[in-house]
Amino acid sequence: MPVNKLPFDQPELLRPAPLLRALQAEGPVHRVHTQTGDDAWLVTGYEEVRRLLDDDRLGRSHPQPEQAARIGESALFGGPMGEFDTEREDHTRMRSVLQPHFTPKRMRAFRPRVEELTTQLLDELERQGSPADLHQALALPLPILVICELLGVPYEDRDQFRAWSEAAGNTADNARSMRGLADLYEYGKRMVALKRHEPGDDVITRLTELPDTDDDEIARRAMGLLFAGHETTVVQIGMGALFLLANSGQWEALLAEPDLLTGAIEEIMRTPMVNGTGGIPRYARVDLAVGDALVKAGDLVLLHIGMANHDEKVFADPERFDVTRQAAGHVSFGYGARYCIGAPLARIELQAVFAQLIPRFPGMRLAVPVEELRLRADSLTSGLVSLPVKW
Repeated sequence: MPVNKLPFDQPELLRPAPLLRALQAEGPVHRVHTQTGDDAWLVTGYEEVRRLLDDDRLGRSHPQPEQAARIGESALFGGPMGEFDTEREDHTRMRSVLQPHFTPKRMRAFRPRVEELTTQLLDELERQGSPADLHQALALPLPILVICELLGVPYEDRDQFRAWSEAAGNTADNARSMRGLADLYEYGKRMVALKRHEPGDDVITRLTELPDTDDDEIARRAMGLLFAGHETTVVQIGMGALFLLANSGQWEALLAEPDLLTGAIEEIMRTPMVNGTGGIPRYARVDLAVGDALVKAGDLVLLHIGMANHDEKVFADPERFDVTRQAAGHVSFGYGARYCIGAPLARIELQAVFAQLIPRFPGMRLAVPVEELRLRADSLTSGLVSLPVKW
């Protein structure tokens, strides 16, 4: 029986790839080939994905990284990361260093600034007038503005680090990805040196004040936050807006009942399917059973967050986008020890966007058919190329 190769064809932007749905119906785990032709296990069941996200028998490192299976050519996320012997300790330390800067309390204090930045972008959108590209006008600039302010990175550098981020996340060109990652790292070192001499009220400055952290480590952590802190939220805002605009009844429901927004944000996180690489990569540290499969130590395991969020055993009629759904159990932010530290910030950004966008532009609609919209190719985070709207 032939082994299916990722990425699977997704003819409808608002629905999972048909082959993914068929595989999930057969069972929770499947043998596949990655984009690079390597063997991997693809896990699509909610219970299995959720459990494995917090299973110490899986990790991001590999004892022989040069021989490990890969999901793509990205230097940032295409293969193993970290030191096999110290991964757990390193991860614990990383979280202990970064978590205090992203606590719910600190993020709530930052909420008014996020709302102010959102208002400014919507003012400019209204001034420019209809039609417009909501991706360029809102989904892209807001997360960049927010992460720049948090880290203390100059917003005028955004075109540079955005280009480096896109290069680092490229899944098809390893040389380009390596250059992008190196450029980001060098930029991070310059920012750390700057904060040493000109401290501010920002995350990079506070990291420089911690004991036992050298400049190289701070630069790596800061640039990791810069990448993760804007790339994924850009995608979430764009896809959330698309699902609301493509389901006009849901847009109107939020217009009529703004109190639904908190729950709607979780549905916006749950529903989109843009994970072209096939899932979150993990490597088995020991032999283990997943469903009916025996995963061997060193095997690549792909945890498909999107399909876990579309498991009909947990979410009834999972392909239906419904802002009244109780979707808080989704695993879009991970689970357990690897739960995303930026989740509170992402929720605040999404709430700021849709709390203002919908009442301010109640008649907004797509300016092109959904079939004409395209996702970014060869990208870890994917997301829309553009989102033309009119009102």
